[in-house]
Amino acid sequence: MIVDDSRRFLDAARGLLVREGVTVVGTATTTAEAANLIGRLRPDVVLVDIDLGGESGFDLITRLHADGESSPMILISSHAEQDYADLIAASPAIGFVAKTSLSAGAIRRLLS
Repeated sequence: MIVDDSRRFLDAARGLLVREGVTVVGTATTTAEAANLIGRLRPDVVLVDIDLGGESGFDLITRLHADGESSPMILISSHAEQDYADLIAASPAIGFVAKTSLSAGAIRRLLS
């Protein structure tokens, strides 16, 4: 599942991942929509944009983790990892992938 406030990015990322053999079970543009869909769909992994417009991807994954969500979560962003390194390390995310480096391989490396 992919959570990002940009519909354009969601469509592009879904297309890329599907072409690489990844099943994308859903997408969300807000934290409320994401929490609802994650609870219903139980995805194997959730990609969450750090900056969700006026909302925070960090807040979303922290809340989901506190609520017992067990799906691995990967933070994504168009910003460089070093811009958020401390926050990423302190979060329940299993890692970070830059949007420009997003691929099935990058996701699999973090999952292994």
